[in-house]
Amino acid sequence: MKIKPILLVTGEPYSVIFELFFKIYKLKVVKNSKRPLILITSKNFLIEQMKHFKYNFKINLIDEKKINTQKLNNKKINIIDINFKFKKKFDKISNKSNLFILNSFNIALRIIKKKKAIGMINGPISKKHFFNKKYLGVTEFLSNKTNSKKKPVMLIYNSFLAVSPVTTHMPIKNVSKNLSIKMISDSILQIHKFYKNKLKKNPIFAVLGLNPHCETVNKFSEEEKIIKPAINKMIKKKIKIIGPLSADTFFSKKNIKKFDVVIGMYHDQVIAPMKTLYNFDAINLTLGLPFIRVSPDHGPNNGMIGKNISDPKSLLSSINFFNKFNEN
Repeated sequence: MKIKPILLVTGEPYSVIFELFFKIYKLKVVKNSKRPLILITSKNFLIEQMKHFKYNFKINLIDEKKINTQKLNNKKINIIDINFKFKKKFDKISNKSNLFILNSFNIALRIIKKKKAIGMINGPISKKHFFNKKYLGVTEFLSNKTNSKKKPVMLIYNSFLAVSPVTTHMPIKNVSKNLSIKMISDSILQIHKFYKNKLKKNPIFAVLGLNPHCETVNKFSEEEKIIKPAINKMIKKKIKIIGPLSADTFFSKKNIKKFDVVIGMYHDQVIAPMKTLYNFDAINLTLGLPFIRVSPDHGPNNGMIGKNISDPKSLLSSINFFNKFNEN
C-alpha cells in the first residue's frame, strides 16, 4: 500500500515558514524520508522566497485530485499550488492573506477527509488577523471545520515532557469560570488515549492547581471543587496521576523527570515554562480531531522574516513526529 503523505499548510505567508522549510529541506533526514511531504501554498511566492534565500530546489507540481496516482517522494518539493498573487515578497501581517490561508486549509481538509494523507502540519497563523475573534486559535478553527464532537485538546509535546492547558487562548479573567470537572477529565482521557494508541506508552500525569500554592482566601476553591474531583475520577479509571500541585515550584528538574504530561489550567501556566526549558524543541499537537494536526511551537515572527536567522528545530520535529508512525 502507498505511504500516505504529510500535508504542510504554510499558513501566514508573511512569516518565517519558508525560511524554516528551506533550512530543513536541504537535510538528508527530510530528503530521504519514506513519507512524502506536500506543501499547500503559492508556487510563485515559494519561488520568490527561494530566490531570496539563494536556494534552487526543484518543484513537483501536484494535482489535488490525483495524489494517489502521482509519484511522490522528497527529492523535489511537492506542492499543491494556491494560485494567489502577493504584491510584496515581505510585508506586514494583515487580513489580506486570509483568503489564501482559508483556501489552503480547505484543500488540506478535503484531502484528509478522503484519507489520502496521514495528517496536517500548519505553519504559523496570525490569530488577530485570520480568526478575528471568531475562534481562539487553529485548534478551535479546525474543530469547527471538521464538526468534531469532542473538545479539542492542545498538547505541547517533546520526547522528554509534554504540557497541556485545559483552557487555551483565553483571557485570564475568564479561566476560573470556564473550568469544570468534565473539561479537565476529558482532556486527560484524550491525552491518555493518544499516548497509549500512538506512542505505545502509559503516561504519568501531573495536574497543577489554579491558585498560588493551590490555596485561596475565597469561599470557592477551584482546587477543592473542580480539580481534585477530576483527579479522583481519573484515579478510578486507573490512570497514573498526581495533583493538584503548586505551579510555582513544579518545573524543577527533579520534578519533571517523574512525569510524562503536565496538565495546567491556563495557557501560560504550562507553556511559558515549557518554552523556557526546551526553547523550540517541541511541537503543538491538536487531539480530538478526525486526524492528527501538528504545528511548530512558534508564531509567525514577522519581525524576523527574510533575515535567515530563525531556528527550524520545531518544524523538523513536526515532520519527524509523523515519520514515527508505521501505518500507511
